[in-house]
Amino acid sequence: MQMGNHNRGRKTKTPNSEPNHSHASAITNDAVPAAVESSDPEPLASRRGRGRPRKLPKISDKSDLTNIPIAASPERRPSRHGVEHGHCNGELSIGDAQALVTVMGEAPPRWERVVKVVPSMDAVLKVFCVHTEPNFSLPWQRKRQYSSSSSGFTIAGRRVLTNAHSVEHHTQVKLKKRGSDTKYLATVLAIGTECDIAMLTVDDDEFWQGVSPVEFGDLPALQDAVTVVGYPIGGDTISVTSGVVSRMEILSYVHGSTELLGLQIDAAINSGNSGGPAFNDEGKCVGIAFQSLKHEDVENIGYVIPTPVIMHFIKDYEKNGAYTGFPILGVEWQKMENPDLRLSIGMGPDQKGVRIRRIEPTAPESQVLRPSDVILSFDGVNIANDGTVPFRHGERIGFSYLVSQKYTGDNARVKVLRNSKILEFDVKLATHKRLIPAHIRGKPPSYYIIAGFVFTAVTVPYLRSEYGKDYEFDAPVKLLDKHLHAMAESPDEQLLVVSQVLVADINIGYEDIVNTQILAFNGKPVKNLKSLAKMVESCDDEYLKFDLEYQQIVVLKTKAAKAATPDILTTHCIPSAMSDDLRT
Repeated sequence: MQMGNHNRGRKTKTPNSEPNHSHASAITNDAVPAAVESSDPEPLASRRGRGRPRKLPKISDKSDLTNIPIAASPERRPSRHGVEHGHCNGELSIGDAQALVTVMGEAPPRWERVVKVVPSMDAVLKVFCVHTEPNFSLPWQRKRQYSSSSSGFTIAGRRVLTNAHSVEHHTQVKLKKRGSDTKYLATVLAIGTECDIAMLTVDDDEFWQGVSPVEFGDLPALQDAVTVVGYPIGGDTISVTSGVVSRMEILSYVHGSTELLGLQIDAAINSGNSGGPAFNDEGKCVGIAFQSLKHEDVENIGYVIPTPVIMHFIKDYEKNGAYTGFPILGVEWQKMENPDLRLSIGMGPDQKGVRIRRIEPTAPESQVLRPSDVILSFDGVNIANDGTVPFRHGERIGFSYLVSQKYTGDNARVKVLRNSKILEFDVKLATHKRLIPAHIRGKPPSYYIIAGFVFTAVTVPYLRSEYGKDYEFDAPVKLLDKHLHAMAESPDEQLLVVSQVLVADINIGYEDIVNTQILAFNGKPVKNLKSLAKMVESCDDEYLKFDLEYQQIVVLKTKAAKAATPDILTTHCIPSAMSDDLRT
């Protein structure tokens, strides 16, 4: 759902009358009662306005005050009372400008002399992206391209940061500076899907003239003022919304399907705000706007990626020359808050920790840790029975925060209680290997076709393509169970399905098979799509026999099936029987 935007030629509202636009995200599941949505890039086609803007008191027809909301940012006002009375740290406010026109009968000074909000304001950019997404249901082709706009900002080293979902599946990215009429072609250096951050650069030297990079500040405290700057829906010029830090905890990152440290703020974050910086009182960047909470009982809850996550992304890129990801401790754990549970497992009255339920078979920790071990501490930091650790003064946070501060390949010291004995292990940390990946990291989807049977690997984008944004309710139970609970037994394991059957004479009677998991081929278990294609292509048996879920089988004559495949491909305009990645 795209909200009606206000007309371009209007006067801008004062901050207190800023509307709270809600938007629909193409990335998220809106069916949950309180859906957290990526503040998705504003579709360029949605900018024409509907409805009339509210009127402001007339200032002057000659004055250049189109960016009036900037005057009310936290950097310039110690209190709301001061703003209401026009006192903004000795600088000219909106009220003063109006009084000046009334008393002197002249236009007020030009905008550049009226206010200076944040020194880094000119570092905020508008990001234009053309996306061409894969068609996961028809993996041999792509969807129609579309355009979007979002926000970004410059950092040291001639680089630009924005959100990963702002440039996902990009074919072209352009940047425009504030007050400029030129768009510059950008190159995407790295995309961090888990943390929803992307790094860009521009080769044109002219772009970097007069641009000062943003400086990063420390992690803010609760109630610290923040100003979110960007180019959200509702107009073409830069926009400023202000608020305070209202919460700090481990958040669910919608785009990355991960949990990392995040800031909750009460400033409005709307479509197009994605990738814009959040400044503190000193004009230093303390985060990147990336998603908001949309629900009928919720007002003005926005989320910001904080500086520890941003710096992790930047240092990871500088250290490895590419984005390698955030490591995890590959275990599922259980709280140990029940006293009887603690006693039964041999914990002393002064011992606290969490019990390991399951361990990822692909994680390095599976070599040393065991189910029912109690993790007492991570890198010397004691873990409470509810899985939290101390975090600054008077606060606690999930211990996964400690893990996310590490880099892929780092070692960590883990202390566990096993059979009433305390053991310590040096564990090497790695990234998460999901059986059903949340992303395919910009690669085209894999597929293999034989006799009209389309085999593909299940991913979250595939489920969303097949069942819509409510796929977590509408997809088959077997697939959802594996999506939520199954663990990959090896790094190259995939969950394969017969996506559809392209009807032909050879496959008569099998037309109704849709999204059914394949378990084995000619009696051999199927590990991934590449091994399946190799087995079928090299098969000399009389029959091709596929074992599917629910004890269903498909049997085809080998020679007839292989002979029928080219005609089926021609009929459906499919260039190849398999994706490029399966040929190598």
